[in-house]
Amino acid sequence: MTTVVLNHELAQRLEQSEIECLESRLSAFQQLQGNPMGVEIQKFGQATAFSVRNIPGPSFNTVKGLKTGDEHAIEEMGNFYEQKEIPARFELAPANTSSELLTCLSRAGYYHHDFHTALYGTLSKKAKIEIQPNIGIHKLDRDEFDTFANIYVKGFGMPDFLKNGVAQNNKILYDIEGWTFYLATYENVPAGIGVLFIKDDIATLAAAATMPSLRNRGIQSALINHRINEAIDKGCSLIVGQVRFRSVSQNNMERAGLQIAYTKAIWTEK
Repeated sequence: MTTVVLNHELAQRLEQSEIECLESRLSAFQQLQGNPMGVEIQKFGQATAFSVRNIPGPSFNTVKGLKTGDEHAIEEMGNFYEQKEIPARFELAPANTSSELLTCLSRAGYYHHDFHTALYGTLSKKAKIEIQPNIGIHKLDRDEFDTFANIYVKGFGMPDFLKNGVAQNNKILYDIEGWTFYLATYENVPAGIGVLFIKDDIATLAAAATMPSLRNRGIQSALINHRINEAIDKGCSLIVGQVRFRSVSQNNMERAGLQIAYTKAIWTEK
């Protein structure tokens, strides 16, 4: 991986790739007959507001792409979420903010609640990475989503009754262009999962989890490296990831050669 200095244009590409990844996922949910999960995607100025009524957590209920100049739309976005009884949440990239925008959010009753790190790496065909021999990684078969869901809920500490929903919500994406799912095994035991989303020439490390009993064996690093290799094979020029600030996932991405692009500020209701 070679180093490319971040500039405004690249920062905008990274932010747009994050929006497109979530939009692709939620659009697939929305197109199911009757829109059973209650997905809404709405533009407000330059920002995109995402809402999933039946998955109330912050990952799918958030505003991305808010920029200076969108101050007039903050109240309308707040009303959009208030009608759904979901707290409004804004993800602010440094290149898009100003003191005027932050002041507007504060006056509207929002506060800076958390941080979120965006990382990137530039890809070269000469930079393919070796995977350690006791870890096997293969593209997930259609009939392996139960295994995928089991690792996902265990890895994120979710209750077991959510397994079926996790399996179905990801299986929906299996045949949609740009999405690929991977299963990692450690000494032939299912150990970790990873997801890759590609649009144009940008690859996104979209999701990953490891069985708690098999952590600290290099499984997530292997999944990151495998997806980097896949992105290289598919002709991508950039690979990106979004993680919680100072998380293990951030450390693993940095070890694989990705560098921090910027740290986003997460604003939510007081």
